[in-house]
Amino acid sequence: MAETPDIVKIVPNTTGPLAVALLYDGLCTFEFGIVAEVFGLPRPEMGEAWYRFASCAIEGGPLRAHGGFTLTPDHGIELIDHADIIVVPGWKGADEPVPEDLCRRLRTAHERGARLASICSGAFVLAATGLLDGGPATTHWRYAEALRGRHPEVAVDHASLYQSHGRLFTSAGSAAGLDLLIEIVRQDYGPEAANSVARRLVMPAHRTGGQAQFLERPVPVRRNSEVAPLLDQMRAELGASWPLTRMAEECRMSLRTFVRRFTEATGSPPGEWLAAERIEEAKRLLAAGRLGVDDIAAVVGLGGADTLRHHFRKRIGISPGEFRARFARP
Repeated sequence: MAETPDIVKIVPNTTGPLAVALLYDGLCTFEFGIVAEVFGLPRPEMGEAWYRFASCAIEGGPLRAHGGFTLTPDHGIELIDHADIIVVPGWKGADEPVPEDLCRRLRTAHERGARLASICSGAFVLAATGLLDGGPATTHWRYAEALRGRHPEVAVDHASLYQSHGRLFTSAGSAAGLDLLIEIVRQDYGPEAANSVARRLVMPAHRTGGQAQFLERPVPVRRNSEVAPLLDQMRAELGASWPLTRMAEECRMSLRTFVRRFTEATGSPPGEWLAAERIEEAKRLLAAGRLGVDDIAAVVGLGGADTLRHHFRKRIGISPGEFRARFARP
């Protein structure tokens, strides 16, 4: 862990890795905000070894930000030299040059062991350092061709949510940056910590980087809907048999009315929703590492290992064994 200077604008008051977000004129406000939310929000439940967070300007201020306001940074570019994790929250544009001093500091930080991450168009900054050459990287699908054209040495993946290559991390559009940051938390503190952060953000606990950027995500459940009690019951009894007729009977509706209202409330047909819940629980059990694949398949109501593998490859893009190898708690 890098030693930090005697500065007071590092929060929270913890002892973990120092995560630093870069500030620049034309700052992408949302992308910066999610970095501050994940790394800078006090989380006393995580203990004293949780992340420290600060931001630093790569150029003189005050700096403009999207949304019609200006920033007066607390730290200058020299803070990069002390960071353990450096996040580039977007960039000014595909054709905007990246200052050589910034590139040099990022290369030096990487050489001493710091991790570098980018969100959305921030990949252009990491690419300008040359560190992405020869490895995979992603960015928002709208910028993929521009990134490929400007940096042909980078293996640009226009579809993935995020990519990692050693200590280098890139992510797609803004929301995919959250998925990447949650993945970094998982690597540092384990799946339970990542799940806790995700729950506080009211987002899925984990999406693998290989999932498509165009993934359709269910509409959140309306908790005052007529099917809400059924959803709680199904989650509590995933291993049980849940034919449509039983679901409709539990809600005291006709089959046709039930399917319509269930889909309105959850954004998915009943069978799709149930399969997704079963896979989420299987992911949690795989990460916990205590049960075999056959046992997990039975617990979540998917019958056997072959059925679990089929659903995993269809929805996650990897096998249960690969998921466990990547995400099991040490």
